[in-house]
Amino acid sequence: MLLNIQWRRFFLMTFLVLCLPVLSQASTPRDPYKYFFNETWGDLPEEIEKAKQEGKSGVLIFFEMDECPFCHYMKMNVINQSDVQDYFRKHFLNIVVDIEGDVEMTNFKGESVKQKDFALKEHRVRATPVIAFFDLNGKRIHRHIGKTNGVEEFLWMGEYIVSGAYKEIPFIRYKRKKRNKK
Repeated sequence: MLLNIQWRRFFLMTFLVLCLPVLSQASTPRDPYKYFFNETWGDLPEEIEKAKQEGKSGVLIFFEMDECPFCHYMKMNVINQSDVQDYFRKHFLNIVVDIEGDVEMTNFKGESVKQKDFALKEHRVRATPVIAFFDLNGKRIHRHIGKTNGVEEFLWMGEYIVSGAYKEIPFIRYKRKKRNKK
């Protein structure tokens, strides 16, 4: 019996030693509001200037609403991952906009508008989430409607913008190329 317990301990310790490096490489979930989204006062021209000063590739706006299950999926499974947060914080200023929000903000033209008007009237956002990327002049360069198919696709979307591939090909073709290289 004692020998049996010692063997179990040995196998358990061996298993842990072998699996620990793999487990430590997995992305750690973190609060997206703290680690993905940047704090903002809602002044988009000011955010553009900040993005330029910090050498970012652009601004990402995540249009959401409270009751949206797909927004919830993105926040609980994709943008809560530390590798996603680190990549997007490095390359973009990330802002959340509530499409039902009455909070005043300043749009890219410098006009004061409510979040819901910015979403619907200026960007025709009706369903959420909508992930919109803007260049450093405030021009929308890519728009993705709905959730992504996971972390990998979302990271590819970031790479698509950072690499400048959005100037050459649609995201669907970029994504297909990435899948074929795997």
